[in-house]
Amino acid sequence: MEHQHQTVSHSSSLHLHEMLIEKLLKCMQACEQCATACLQETEVTPMAKCIALDRDCADICALTARLLMRNSEVAHNMLMLCETICRHCAEECGSHEHEHCTLCAAACNACGEACNEHLQLATV
Repeated sequence: MEHQHQTVSHSSSLHLHEMLIEKLLKCMQACEQCATACLQETEVTPMAKCIALDRDCADICALTARLLMRNSEVAHNMLMLCETICRHCAEECGSHEHEHCTLCAAACNACGEACNEHLQLATV
């Protein structure tokens, strides 16, 4: 009976990882697209912070997804960092009116929230 509970719990954990990994990859893609679009704006200089955060966020989301895929021991620590960078990136992108920034901010907010929820479940 106890073995079945562990199996269900592990299976449930994998399902939660899959949903989170999907959000991480969507965020990574939105950040990459936003950074590329920012570089094509007429005025690039005001977008410098946005571009830098987009690139950082994309890299951290990609690494966090990979760590979750392999059940790395440090995945939990990366989730905390990922939540932080997603929230910073969302705040910066949200301060611009470009459509790509709006889409990126939404993806970052969703990803940051998903990271937070996952962390909360891990501490229960």
